[in-house]
Amino acid sequence: MTSIATLRRAILILCCLTAVAGLALSLAVVCGSSGCGRPLVADQIYLSLRLPRALTAFIVGGLLALAGALMQVLLRNPLADPYVLGLSGGSAAGALSALLVASHFGFTGDSAAALGAALGAGLAVSLLFGLARQALRRLPSVAQHSGHRLILTGVMIAAGFGAIVTLVLTLAPDAQLRGMLFWLMGDLEDGRLLLPAAVLLALLLLWSVFNAQQLNLLARGEGFAQLLGVPVLRLRWMTLAAASLATAAAVTVAGTIGFIGLVVPHAIRLLVGNDQRILLPASVLAGGAALALADLAARTVVAPTQLPVGVITALVGVPVFLWLLARSRA
Repeated sequence: MTSIATLRRAILILCCLTAVAGLALSLAVVCGSSGCGRPLVADQIYLSLRLPRALTAFIVGGLLALAGALMQVLLRNPLADPYVLGLSGGSAAGALSALLVASHFGFTGDSAAALGAALGAGLAVSLLFGLARQALRRLPSVAQHSGHRLILTGVMIAAGFGAIVTLVLTLAPDAQLRGMLFWLMGDLEDGRLLLPAAVLLALLLLWSVFNAQQLNLLARGEGFAQLLGVPVLRLRWMTLAAASLATAAAVTVAGTIGFIGLVVPHAIRLLVGNDQRILLPASVLAGGAALALADLAARTVVAPTQLPVGVITALVGVPVFLWLLARSRA
């Protein structure tokens, strides 16, 4: 009876979140600076501009939320964030460096930014894996200490890439500086990588759901999971790789967008509990819906001026996170 009740509850929660995600996507497509629900002359505004952008926001939000949920399991910290590992810093440094070099040689900047972000994320992942190898190989008895070491490694990587970002912004010409700063706060206009990002999200979500039971045991402690036959070392490596790929893909597609990977999984955990079989797909749905609505607000709040979506997520995410933190402590 308990398993049947749990299954019904999981189906109900996922159906509700699916409906919310569908509503968020619909609003993002229908609403805009020209009005909400008005008949527009050209259908291209819906099909060629708003729909790809809304889907990009949903995919990026899902990637960030999934990365945050996986990082919180890996580090056994409900307040962990995917950006703590320095992946966003690596992507930002690579993209801005590529833009600076491309402008110097007269090449187009969009393709260069995407390629540079991907290369920067790859470099950050390589550095993290290389420097944190010993931390991930720690015995379960000292896993908590190794988790702290992993966080510190990511913080140092982020600090290094942050210095590179500052240097590039200092050297950038004034005509290019505003575009760089806009990309740093999140830019969802480029939908050319939408299909690869969607495929990656689907694959990572399938892997996460398939390994959700083992992740449940890992969340209760590495020693406990190892006693029950879970390959702890391999699972930790795979979880870190999945979170790294999700974060790198999100930053490559849309720039640096904060608080989705931190606030959404934490809020969903308070709603549905810590069962990864429900938490992971629920986080993807909620993260996609949250970023789609945030992008809608960025396009309409001060229309026709468009705000970086990262500004909206930060303005909303900070008070929501503080409220969630106070509620969880209470």
